[in-house]
Order: sequence, then structure tokens, then C-alpha cells
Amino acid sequence: MNSLKEIERQHHINVAKGEVGKYVIMPGDPKRCEKIASYFDNAELVADSREFVTYTGYLDGEKVSVTSTGIGGPSASIALEELVKCGADTFIRVGTCGGMDLNVKGGDVVIATGSIRMEGTTREYAPIEFPAVANLEVTNALVQASKKLNRSYHVGVVQSKDSFYGQHSPESKPVSYDLINKWNAWINCGCLASEMESAALFIVGSYLRVRTGAIFLTVANQEREKAGLENTKVYDTELAIEVAIEAIRDIIKSDRDNK
Repeated sequence: MNSLKEIERQHHINVAKGEVGKYVIMPGDPKRCEKIASYFDNAELVADSREFVTYTGYLDGEKVSVTSTGIGGPSASIALEELVKCGADTFIRVGTCGGMDLNVKGGDVVIATGSIRMEGTTREYAPIEFPAVANLEVTNALVQASKKLNRSYHVGVVQSKDSFYGQHSPESKPVSYDLINKWNAWINCGCLASEMESAALFIVGSYLRVRTGAIFLTVANQEREKAGLENTKVYDTELAIEVAIEAIRDIIKSDRDNK
């Protein structure tokens, strides 16, 4: 019996059907999972495998989970694929970002409507012409939760990248000409912030026909620093976590009302 159960577990996240809820919050850092799970009722650790830590509990009587993804699109796409196989269908990415638009300040939350595919994972799912966009229902729930909790928030396009240091020291890279030119183009097009996972979640979510959304805490904004503006650094991810929890509650209620 035990061997059969092990066979049924997903290869990377080590979770089986029935062990996660249909609603999942997805941070990058495994250490944030316990903090997020503290908002659940009767939360229990389900699995701790590689960068993937999963807790499951309840919100408003509905089974919900949190699963970490580590850094970047490859592991985020693995987590999403395997969670869908376990029965989940609604996902909110909670993470951090660096501001790009000068109006985005440290401590603000950014809600992504779409993501620039400046990464490699999604090219193995969809042609580059296909847009990486968030689910409208999830996005609206995040906006309403931000208003309810009186968060300073921004809604729009973010950039997903593969190289953290390609962002923070592009001039040192052999392809600096490309990195810097594209960075400036994203800013000129109104891109709000830079992060590393949302494009993968949006594209894989589109392919799998599941709902995905993303909210980020802005840690700081290097463009504000360059412009000589105040550049507050904030690391309290609770600001974004609380919005995600409230949004999940709203989606649960909406799903029940629409049954």
C-alpha cells in the first residue's frame, strides 16, 4: 500500500491527489510557507521536497494550500503542472519585485495583469507571440483586496527575467547592449516592475486552463535611485500575503455563489 501511494505522488513536489486544495498560494521562498499557512485553519505540513514546501489547511471551510516554487520559471512551471495533477485549479503567486516605473515605491504592492516573457521557460510551452496574461477574475479579486486592506497598489505589466544579476549589473554582462536597451524599452512602454516567475505561471496556466494571478511586494526601485528620488527598501512580505489571503476568500465566495 505504501509503495502504491509513493508511486501516485508527484515526482518533484511529493504531493498526491487529495492532499491539496483547489486554491493554492505560491511564494518563491520555502521559508514563507509556514507564515502563509498560519492564516489557514488547521494547517498541516504535507510535503517538503527540494524547493517545494506544501502546507494544506482551510479558509472559510474550503481546503486551501501553499506551495513554494523556488526561484525562476523552470521550478514554478513544475510546481504548477504537478499541483494541477493533484486537483488544484486556482493559483496566486505571492513574491517580491523591483520597481521600474518611478511611481512604484518600496512597500507598494504590484498586481500583474500580464508579464513580459524575458525568460526561457515559456518558449517551451507557447510561441513568443502568445501573451502571458493573468486571469481576470483573480486579478480583480487582488485589486479589491488591496482596496479593502488599504494597500498602496499598482496594476499593470511586469517583466519576468531569468537573470537577477542581468537586471542589477547589466553593464557587466557580455550582452549588456541587449539587456540595457530592452530594459529601457520596457520602462518606456509602462512596465511597472521586474520579477522572475509570473510569465511561466501565466503561460502554463493558459495552457492547462487554470486560473492564475500574481501580486508582489516592491522591495525597492533602482530607477528611483538613479533619478535621485527617495528609494525606501521594504522587506515585509506580509503586506502582499494578506492581500492574497483576502483575494482567495473573495474567490471562494464567488465560486460558491456561482454554483
